[in-house]
Amino acid sequence: MNDTAGVVFLLLWMLVVIGLPIAFIITGRIREKNHFEDIARREAIHRNFPVIDLSLLPAGMTASRSTLVTGQVVIASDYLKNFFAQYRQIFGGEMKSYQTMMQRAKAEARLRMIEDARKLDAVAVINVRFETSQIGQARGKSAAMSEVLCYGTAVMP
Repeated sequence: MNDTAGVVFLLLWMLVVIGLPIAFIITGRIREKNHFEDIARREAIHRNFPVIDLSLLPAGMTASRSTLVTGQVVIASDYLKNFFAQYRQIFGGEMKSYQTMMQRAKAEARLRMIEDARKLDAVAVINVRFETSQIGQARGKSAAMSEVLCYGTAVMP
């Protein structure tokens, strides 16, 4: 009976130490993949909507009014990416896991801005800019959370 309890304890310990991190890794990758698919679907919907970084209207476009539109998102990295980034800081090089996080954040913020402009019946967004910030400081260590703000001027006919 005592050996059985020891085996059960060992199996439970292995489940917690090995199984949970693997489950978290798989869940994080699935969520990231689903988010990229949602971004691609929404980008296809808004593909022909003009988003311009210039402060002037394109030739031939007129506007009777304009207003500020924004899109904002905060995206956090998972613990596994943070763990591997710690080693990357020691040895140097690109942090590709954080690059995908920032790509997702930038695309999501841009799409939210476009969706905000479309609700106002805008025909384009001009003077588009991005701002980023790191949030979530905890005891001197950075928690890999980034805020991306995309803003521009929506122009209406």
